[in-house]
Amino acid sequence: MSVPLEIIFRTLTSFILLWIFVHMLGKQVIFQKSYHLLIATITMGTIAGNLAFNLNIKFRYFILAFMIMGAIIFTLNTLSVKNHRFKRWIEGEPTFLIQEGKILEESLKKIGYSLDMLTQALRGKDIFNIDEVECAILEVNGSLSVLKKAEYQNVLRKDIHLTPSSSKAPVELVFDGELLEENLSDHAHNKEWFLAQLQKRTLQVSDIAYAVVGSNGNLYIDLFRDHVDEK
Repeated sequence: MSVPLEIIFRTLTSFILLWIFVHMLGKQVIFQKSYHLLIATITMGTIAGNLAFNLNIKFRYFILAFMIMGAIIFTLNTLSVKNHRFKRWIEGEPTFLIQEGKILEESLKKIGYSLDMLTQALRGKDIFNIDEVECAILEVNGSLSVLKKAEYQNVLRKDIHLTPSSSKAPVELVFDGELLEENLSDHAHNKEWFLAQLQKRTLQVSDIAYAVVGSNGNLYIDLFRDHVDEK
């Protein structure tokens, strides 16, 4: 086999192996929710990259390495799901950074998390005053979970005895000028209803860039040609 053909074959093989790896482990690989999954993605990517271009190492050795690493990660995943003790060892555990409104400096030092990093993460949660925080936890995936003090928490409908309005998942009807037939069901928002709405607005499906029935039941339509006043 010529070198260009071998590189093409190896590249396709590495892509397929990575595709299988991601599908086997599921969406948690994308979010990298634990140490071992982060290591797995880096290692698997390195093996796949070398498989594609490193012609000095035999093809079967890469496949063997891929299978061994896949078996290790699959075993660790299984153990972390079935055994809580192993889960804490494999994936790590959340760390309290603020508790009862007090910053835990020792916890920050232990994980190498600075006060600047903490305040930045809080600003990402729309919290600019650290005095609002009752509890802050650094999750194993690196995200920060925050519980505000009671006086700073948002008021819910049930708190003021309001009957919550019903809502449903949004339903896309048109995308890029194409009618999404599979989303037009037999209930109120069916094809006949939608075409009637377009007729009222003197529109064609081909005029529409995006159309969706929102969670409140209202129809939103965005046209390819929007009439916006330029200033």
